[in-house]
Amino acid sequence: MVKMNGETLMTDAAAFVVMSGAYLQLLKKKSRRRSRRRWWMVSLNQSRERYSGTHLMADLLKEPSGRFENFCRMSFEELLQKIEPVISKKDTRWRKAIPGKERLALTLRFLASGDSFKSLHYLFKISAQLISSIVPEVCSALIKVLSNVIQIPSNESEWKNIEKQFENIWNFPHCIGSMDGKHITIEAPINSGSEFYNYKQYFSGVLMALVDADYNFIFADCGCQGRLSDGAVFRNTELFKKSKITDCIALQMSHYQGKIFQFHTYLWAMMHLDYVNKS
Repeated sequence: MVKMNGETLMTDAAAFVVMSGAYLQLLKKKSRRRSRRRWWMVSLNQSRERYSGTHLMADLLKEPSGRFENFCRMSFEELLQKIEPVISKKDTRWRKAIPGKERLALTLRFLASGDSFKSLHYLFKISAQLISSIVPEVCSALIKVLSNVIQIPSNESEWKNIEKQFENIWNFPHCIGSMDGKHITIEAPINSGSEFYNYKQYFSGVLMALVDADYNFIFADCGCQGRLSDGAVFRNTELFKKSKITDCIALQMSHYQGKIFQFHTYLWAMMHLDYVNKS
């Protein structure tokens, strides 16, 4: 029997440790190897150029009945001209990029309907994974391009112009805006309890907006808890906080219904004492 001294044992042990480490590294590399795709593109998506939701929207645009506005909740071409340079991608050697027109179309449909990415995949023949990146990109571009569209009046003269519009168009004096809130369904945030649980018995955030006599948005606020009343939501908006700073002395929420038209709520405000005395 061969006797091994301490130095030999230490050498063999070190060699064993090194070999074990190398073997483990090899196993990790094998486990990291990416599994090969079964398809470059599924057959359903390969027929995108032949017929998809984009072609449906093109047909709807030709309809004079307003069905396109019902499908996307807004017009399209003017918005496309503004945003297309920002959201368009370049073709590569491997495949054609999704055109900016299709990117905007599926995003508008998502915002209008709340459809799942899987549902939009079947409509537009674009993978749900790609849609999950397109929608945030287009939304960010919309915010960037349209940041100056919603402008709240900055002085008394602009508020008076809105008041004149309401009186001339709607025969509604002393009104500077039509305001309403909309509950947007959400998943309950973690550890939020009933903070976002509304009286309609689902979780929501509130979108509150103010429009002028021509339906143009002049103020919008979103994210307030669904459990709050309209009045409480309004008190948490920047509009309410700024109105107190500018001596807004007659501010009230009311309900009005007419035979010809209907306002769910309207905002009545006179901005200064001298203006109240003159009216």
